[in-house]
Amino acid sequence: MERIKLDGKRINQILNEVLKTIEGSKEEIFAITEKTRDEFERTKSELEILKKKSEAIIRQVDLLEREEKISRQKLLIVSRDFNSYSEQAIKDAYEKANNLRIALILKREEEKALIDKRKNLELRLKDAIEVLDRAEKLATQISVAMGYLSGNLNTIIDTIEDMSKKQFFGIKIIEAQEEERQRVARDIHDGPAQSFANLSLKVELCEKLLSIDIDRTKAELKNLKQLVRDNLKDVRKIIYDLRPMSLDDLGLIPTVERYASVFSEETLIQADVKVFDAYSDIDSIVEIAAFRIIQEALSNIRKHSKANHALIKIECNEKKLYIVINDDGIGFDTKEIYKNTDSLNGGFGVIGMKERAELLGGSLQITSVIGKGTKVIVTIPINRKDDTNE
Repeated sequence: MERIKLDGKRINQILNEVLKTIEGSKEEIFAITEKTRDEFERTKSELEILKKKSEAIIRQVDLLEREEKISRQKLLIVSRDFNSYSEQAIKDAYEKANNLRIALILKREEEKALIDKRKNLELRLKDAIEVLDRAEKLATQISVAMGYLSGNLNTIIDTIEDMSKKQFFGIKIIEAQEEERQRVARDIHDGPAQSFANLSLKVELCEKLLSIDIDRTKAELKNLKQLVRDNLKDVRKIIYDLRPMSLDDLGLIPTVERYASVFSEETLIQADVKVFDAYSDIDSIVEIAAFRIIQEALSNIRKHSKANHALIKIECNEKKLYIVINDDGIGFDTKEIYKNTDSLNGGFGVIGMKERAELLGGSLQITSVIGKGTKVIVTIPINRKDDTNE
């Protein structure tokens, strides 16, 4: 679990760095946006001035064209009828026409330059509008992203940590399943398998003794019968540990009461069961989860608590199942639960109890005071409807 916590801190650091980077990018984009807006306003202003100049030039060109046309007509008349005009009049007409022609050429060049400049400014203005629009949209999107990340940072971290925890618990569950299979295989190998091999030898011995020594045969058959009973007891215990049939036949409370009774006989730790409300319509998945939690809690009491007495309180209504398991043992530091998971039933233990409850939408809390015992509080919704039960 420490690795997961460190991952959470690292994720927090990464997300904060991302936020800082986005914040810096946001400021840069705002600066670009403002600069683009200034450029847009400046180009727009220049274009307005240029439009006015262009209009004035166009009017001047029109006026010059009319004057130049009149001067050419007059020059044509003077040239055609030069005898009626003095040499100076002819010279003045020619100079005026020539000056107006030059002025018109220059003004037209000026008009053409203004038109080209106006087109360039209009293109710049169009580009500035597009850039400004994109910059404003990008600034808005970054602001939205900043608001989302800033407002949901804790949720994101919690979600990632929750995913990490689920992966961690999934691995632990698989490990526990494999260890349970190994335990069952070991129990069968060391118990019934060895006994059945002994039974086979006993049967062969009885066959040989039957015609030789009747009394010895009877004694061996008596031992054989006891051995069969012991084997049957061992097999039933293994089956019970895998899944108590009484859960299906009698329900949770009778199964817990029977298990507590056997627990008391085997461990000399007095385990009592108190039932306050016994609502019977409970999903089987809730019953097996609750039984496994109680089973694990009693197992931890036997292994670690050095207790003399344990009390299991069960209350069940139409909505929730409440279980409280107390012991008067030595207690422990609850902060060490996730640091020392390997010491609690092969890495499953308390974490497995908590995960069982949470997977069913419930909760599990543990309070313990060193020297004053431990209390496990379990709450599980009953009649749970999900994909597995529909």
